[in-house]
Amino acid sequence: MTTHEITSPEELRDLLGTPAGRALAKERRTLHQRDREWLAASPFCLVATAAADGTCDVSPKGDPPGFALVLDDTTVAIPERPGNRRADGYRNILENPHVGLIFLIPGRTDTLRINGRARLVRDAPWFAEMEVEGHRPVLAVEVAVEQIFYHCAKAFLRSELWQSETWRPDVLPSRPRLVKEVEAPAESLADLERHYGPDYAKKLYV
Repeated sequence: MTTHEITSPEELRDLLGTPAGRALAKERRTLHQRDREWLAASPFCLVATAAADGTCDVSPKGDPPGFALVLDDTTVAIPERPGNRRADGYRNILENPHVGLIFLIPGRTDTLRINGRARLVRDAPWFAEMEVEGHRPVLAVEVAVEQIFYHCAKAFLRSELWQSETWRPDVLPSRPRLVKEVEAPAESLADLERHYGPDYAKKLYV
């Protein structure tokens, strides 16, 4: 079978068709009160970035609901928490400030999308509002909103993402076993199981 590559915007449009009026008209540049309420309820966000050379990264960010702080009608901020220190997305932002955000609410099949320009902030008066369990973020991503809209539910409905009867968490080995097999074969499985054991959740902010 021959592979047919799409190589032009015109070919893509001919294949997919023209967006319905609502799909285009729903784009906004400022936060609505409902957007603020969504952000206040969302505990999880995906942050997409790209370096100057086009290489991309998508990083998950999660915290108690409302972790994304609304600074004004056109600005939101996302705190950094202790992690693996790779900082792939943050290095991208230093080269290319354009970011894409998707905010989820568990159980909801629609999502809130924000595209804009980001900068890294190491301190600001509003950092105190981002403290969790007494821990202040070491930095935050401040995003100037350029485009905001709600995304429809079809992807979540097709995937049945929130349908617990479709969940199969044991389809792959545990996290310690995956690390042993794929990432750190020199470490013992026992050490990895201790690392990712019950105490792991006690170290989320340290």
